[in-house]
Amino acid sequence: MLGNLISMASSSSSSIMASPSANGSSYDVFLSFRGEDTRDSFTDHLYHALIRAGINAFRDNEEIKRGEELKLEIKKAIKESKGSIVVLSKNYATSTWCLDELLLILEQRKECNHFVLPVFYHVDPSDVRKQKNTFAIKVKASSRWTDDNVKVWKRALKEVANLRGMADQSRPETKLLEKIVYFIYEQLDHKEVHLPINLIGMAARYKDVNFLLNGSNAEFLAICGMGGSGKTTLANSDLGGVKSTK
Repeated sequence: MLGNLISMASSSSSSIMASPSANGSSYDVFLSFRGEDTRDSFTDHLYHALIRAGINAFRDNEEIKRGEELKLEIKKAIKESKGSIVVLSKNYATSTWCLDELLLILEQRKECNHFVLPVFYHVDPSDVRKQKNTFAIKVKASSRWTDDNVKVWKRALKEVANLRGMADQSRPETKLLEKIVYFIYEQLDHKEVHLPINLIGMAARYKDVNFLLNGSNAEFLAICGMGGSGKTTLANSDLGGVKSTK
């Protein structure tokens, strides 16, 4: 049997970045990305890393021929998410769809305290900020690439590039994914244990820990008990702010 679980700390003093309607949000985070660049690679790995950490992420994973306007489903998902991850890859700014997503994401950031994390994937942040190379968007003979739209999109690219973000910087991709997941977890201020499916016999313990986390203002829990009862295993199972001590 698991021993006593004792609340050790009071409510967090850090600010919680969530929208006013956070309790009714459909998603924790929205993923904005250029499908042809990262759909089956980095973004796929990121999406599954978020899900494994108990973070409810939305991605548009349909291989479809997109129209010129954002689908209502995408608009709804952005508005009903607490934050967004914008994966700025090589061809991100070549898509009017991605640029329109970015506009709506930044609008939510201003109006609803929607947090935004730019991830510079194999691109130089200064290219995004100064609109160089593949981010040098221009007016084209198209119904969408008008002078007005291009000006608005350029401002949006500069704005997102000036936000606190993350870049690969030749680091192992797994390390970048870990940093992103940890950052999102902090922004959401999750107080819930994520129980991996491969842990057997932990359901009752999982229920007890979540009850204490959600039933009080506790930020940390000390898990005490006899050896072999699963304390270390539970404490290492993607718990936000839970440390394993022996």
